[in-house]
Amino acid sequence: MFSRRLVHLARGRALHADAALLSRGWKVAGAYAQRASFHSTNLLQAETVKVPQMAESISEGTLKSWLKQVGDTVQADEEVATIETDKIDVSVNAPAAGKITELLANEEDTVSVGQDLFRFEPGAADEVAPKEQKSSEEGKDLKETKDKSEPADQQVEKGTPPPPSPSPEQVRKPDPAGVQEGTAKKELKDTTKPAPAPAPAPKEKGEKKDAPAPAPRVPGSRNETRVKMSRMRLRIAERLKESQNAAASLTTFNEIDMSNVMEMRKKYKDEVMKEHGVKLGFMSAFAKASTLALKEIPAANASIEGDEIVYRDYVDLSVAVATPKGLVTPVVRNAEGLNFVEIEQEIANLGKKARDGKLTLEDMAGGTFTISNGGVFGSLYGTPIINLPQAAVLGMHAIKDRPVVVDGQIVIRPIMVVALTYDHRLLDGREAVTFLVKVKEYIEDPRKMLLAA
Repeated sequence: MFSRRLVHLARGRALHADAALLSRGWKVAGAYAQRASFHSTNLLQAETVKVPQMAESISEGTLKSWLKQVGDTVQADEEVATIETDKIDVSVNAPAAGKITELLANEEDTVSVGQDLFRFEPGAADEVAPKEQKSSEEGKDLKETKDKSEPADQQVEKGTPPPPSPSPEQVRKPDPAGVQEGTAKKELKDTTKPAPAPAPAPKEKGEKKDAPAPAPRVPGSRNETRVKMSRMRLRIAERLKESQNAAASLTTFNEIDMSNVMEMRKKYKDEVMKEHGVKLGFMSAFAKASTLALKEIPAANASIEGDEIVYRDYVDLSVAVATPKGLVTPVVRNAEGLNFVEIEQEIANLGKKARDGKLTLEDMAGGTFTISNGGVFGSLYGTPIINLPQAAVLGMHAIKDRPVVVDGQIVIRPIMVVALTYDHRLLDGREAVTFLVKVKEYIEDPRKMLLAA
């Protein structure tokens, strides 16, 4: 670390060095010693961050991405890595400000709860840059001390080398003007001579065989790409297949005239947006209508646990939300006690969290009844799949103008086809059809919702 000259100064062998230079050398050496002591202390304080507890039912996940790399500084609670589970994405944050020193897992690795994930040195993140700047300044001071302590003759040798002396050939080289004149005459003389004729191509012996015809080209690309399924997609596939295998699913349909609810929405949507900052959509109307219908048909809000049927006097409404990673169903708690605006606020909040990947397990746990709105994507008909252990799911679809008969007259009305898929183990056809008819009546005349008990 120290130069030989500085060591000689420290041992007192260079007696001709002045006292100021010797003092400066010891000062730089002391700074290096302090810095070494500081780093040794930090290494002893290095902490290991483990995979956090995610949920009772989740014991492992896939490390999807490192947001920080070795050498990066982090603030307290800053996100360092993202772990994907079969339900949500879990963020791993730094417990304190510091610097990342080692990553103990690679992206796409399967990590378990409690496993060592990364190491970091605690300390204020803004101290790293000043320390590096101080280190460079100390190194510069040490170099200047070394240069000043060396004799003058050695410093000259390290300076810029003198220009090379001309060689004998360069001395005997003729005058450039004469060379240029002779070259010009030679080029003029060469141009008067005719250019040589190109040599004839050699004759091939025998006749040339015909080349094989190229294979016919297929229009378009035929590439294939294999992508590993995410944990969420695997879990969705498992749950949907489990539902098909376990439930005795049956779907019933009905048509709803959306004229009145559309008129209500058109009349009050601007007022609701101005006062509450939320859009008044159709989801709130169907959610409220469903909660009222579930009170009349409690079996549609029940579930099977073992050999028992569990009936509930509350409605935790699962709302299907499409995200880039897959379909999720966050839950609106106690939807039976919320009005139109409150339901829209809850749905908007959960939808934003779902699209931003900020849903928690508590947001999706439970749920007694599900509503899926495929109409936003243009779906005209569909048979939704039951979200076990629930008993039924309501499917909304696109609104289309269709000719219908009203009071003996053919008129054009906006019609939505709705579908109810139910578990026939819990609901009979009479109950399922009655439930859907109740929803139809509430939507076609929203004033009935105010009269419902």
